[in-house]
Amino acid sequence: MRVAIIGTGNVGSAIARGLKGKGHAMTLGARDARNSEVATLAAETGAMATLPAEAARVADVVILALPWGAAETAIKSLGDLSGKIVIDCMNPLGMSGGALGLTVGHTTSGGETVAGWLPGAHVVKTLNQVGAEIMAKNGHLPHRPVMFMAGDSEAAKQQAASLLADLGFEPLDAGGLTKARLLEPFGMLWINQAMFRGKGRNWAFAAVAG
Repeated sequence: MRVAIIGTGNVGSAIARGLKGKGHAMTLGARDARNSEVATLAAETGAMATLPAEAARVADVVILALPWGAAETAIKSLGDLSGKIVIDCMNPLGMSGGALGLTVGHTTSGGETVAGWLPGAHVVKTLNQVGAEIMAKNGHLPHRPVMFMAGDSEAAKQQAASLLADLGFEPLDAGGLTKARLLEPFGMLWINQAMFRGKGRNWAFAAVAG
């Protein structure tokens, strides 16, 4: 699969490391593709590095791993992604009343907002429910971690599920893209436990059947 990862921060870097050696042709989309950290990541993961719009143009699947505050401008600069599978890893986070929280919810979601910015693309919301460390490596966990996904295209979700499996997750379909309204608060639950309740970052949710 030709995969473009737009954003090379903690999440984008972790996904690239997690997909290393899984048979995908990866391209890193970065504003400064010659940056030493980007070059090091590309060398480590066997990826190419180029400008975001070019990375998206040549990809079958585009993974968005951007800070929410910069997302709209960056995504709209990618060009026409009609027909492409777009995986939205982002949580619409911001400060409200001095506390970190979601900036949208109930009647819409970050995933639906992204779909509005990319008409014609097949947006799948997923990879927003754990920290970057678990995306890069999770084989040490006693149970296979679960990762929910939401999207309106069944074919796009099948492709997303394949990538999730390559990253070590058990993919579970939550339904249409409106279910991103559930997955983004679920991501906040992980953030709350990891950052504010002392659990740390080296854990994930699992679906354990009896």
